[in-house]
Amino acid sequence: MRSEVEVDSAVERYSDMIRRICLYHVKNAADTEDVFQTVFLKYLLYEGSFESPEHEKAWFIRVTLNACRDYLKSFFRHSALPLEELAEEAASIPPEQTEVLDAVLALPAKYKDTIYLHYYEGYSAREIGKILGKKENTVYSLLSRGRTMLKEALGGDL
Repeated sequence: MRSEVEVDSAVERYSDMIRRICLYHVKNAADTEDVFQTVFLKYLLYEGSFESPEHEKAWFIRVTLNACRDYLKSFFRHSALPLEELAEEAASIPPEQTEVLDAVLALPAKYKDTIYLHYYEGYSAREIGKILGKKENTVYSLLSRGRTMLKEALGGDL
């Protein structure tokens, strides 16, 4: 792990370049900051050494480009909605559905995630297993238990 002095020095030397690369690729200031922090976290944790300042600069460019690509491919980026769209969608949901959604969101995380991904996002048990890093049969069990918990929470109206 690198020292605070090394990281501060690198931030001072490369921050403008990294921000420009990120902004060019992700086209959003908030996402740029996320990738920027990821790059410097990788630098902080990198235990290798650099042959020259040019080698270090090339490493930063390559890591930044890879981090931008990873961010653009990420599940979160493709499934997240801007707050404005979420507010519009929430306003159009009938009251009985908001009660169910509130009950789903009140479930423990492992049940909430599987129920949400299956019923609201339309993923299959196999796909949910890949996303959450669980076996397919475990996802089926979580779905079943989650549905039971929802029935109890909603008074058997499910």
